[in-house]
This record gives sequence, C-alpha cells and structure tokens, in this order.
Amino acid sequence: MGGQPPWAGLPEQRRRPSLEQVLKAVVDTPPGFVPSPATVPRGSAPSGVLVLLYEHQGEPWVVLTRRSWHLRHHAGEVSFPGGRREPGDADLWATALREATEEIGLDPASVSRIGRLDSFVTVGSRSLVWPFVATVDQRPELVPAPVEVEQVLHVSLAELTAPEAWREEIWPLGEALGGDRAMTFFELNGDTVWGATAAVLRRLLTMVIVGGDAG
Repeated sequence: MGGQPPWAGLPEQRRRPSLEQVLKAVVDTPPGFVPSPATVPRGSAPSGVLVLLYEHQGEPWVVLTRRSWHLRHHAGEVSFPGGRREPGDADLWATALREATEEIGLDPASVSRIGRLDSFVTVGSRSLVWPFVATVDQRPELVPAPVEVEQVLHVSLAELTAPEAWREEIWPLGEALGGDRAMTFFELNGDTVWGATAAVLRRLLTMVIVGGDAG
C-alpha cells in the first residue's frame, strides 16, 4: 500500500478551497515540465485534455467522463474530455476544446482558458498529455456522445479531498518505466478514478491546497 494524500492532516477549511483560490494557484504556478525530444517517446502522439471547472452551491466542481464500455482502449474508465491532436487543430488547446465539444457537447464559446498544468507521458500508452485548466460561468448542460462517453460526471473538489476518497498503491513497473511508482486512486460514488486522470487531479489539488512546489 502507498501513503497518505499530500493534504492529509490539514483542516477541512484548507481541504475545501474556493474556485477563486483554485484558479489563482493555476495562474501563479506555471508548468514545471517542458517536453523535449529526449523526454518524449518516439512516435508519441500529443494529446490535449480539458480540466473544466465551475462553481456550484459555493464549491468548485470538475467535469469528468466515464468512457463507453465498447471502446477498444480504456473502456469504462473515468477521464477528462480530450484526446489526440488532429491535423486541423491549431494547437493542443484547440484539441482539448474540439474533443470536449465532440464528446460532451460543450459550447467552446462559453469556456475561459485559465492555464496549463505539467505535461506528462502516460505509463501505458506512452502518450504526451497536456492538461489545460478552464472555467465556465455555471454548471454546464452537457450531453454525452454515446459512441465515446457513457456518462458525464460532475464531481466536487470536496469529494475528491475527502479522506475516504484517497487510495494509493505502489506498482512495480520495471526499470524501463522508471521502477516502482506510486499510483493514485480516487474512490467516488460508483467510480474509481486512476491512471493519468488521477495523476492530474492529484497535481491540481496538491498545488492548490499544499503549495506549488509540492506533489
């Protein structure tokens, strides 16, 4: 088994930041990892994902999706809207917006870009992922595209930081993948968030609650 969450032991008030505090942390903490040819696997397709936040009932919430069960890859997993860059995309921000429009019917005109989190290379597919943080003014009315998305999930950050939501395991990945690695899991109501999505959420929450240099 792994360790406790980075915010363990902090008072509930610290573990429940406002949306304003979340956005300030994103703006004040520029991405620390700049991809280079040496750090990106050969043949890797860059992807853009959208970390979409909004305020509801005085709390910050994030939009996630449960992928359709008939998909060839990552079926039934919880993820951010997003996907691989296509030739017509101006950049990876455009990729994230396009994918969110296709997957959950998000109106791109309603979205305000806030910043970007650290890019990273996924363990399984070895893809380079760029997470973009954005907001909408209110809880969005979203419609999943059944071909790709089974359900849109609206999750409060307070639910993610609740003590019972956190789980960590140490996975022996072998020397080629960097050796043992701590894998984060968030246990939600009926869903387990893990992999790249959990890693992004952990980074965001740690940055906001603990500080920019932690996590």
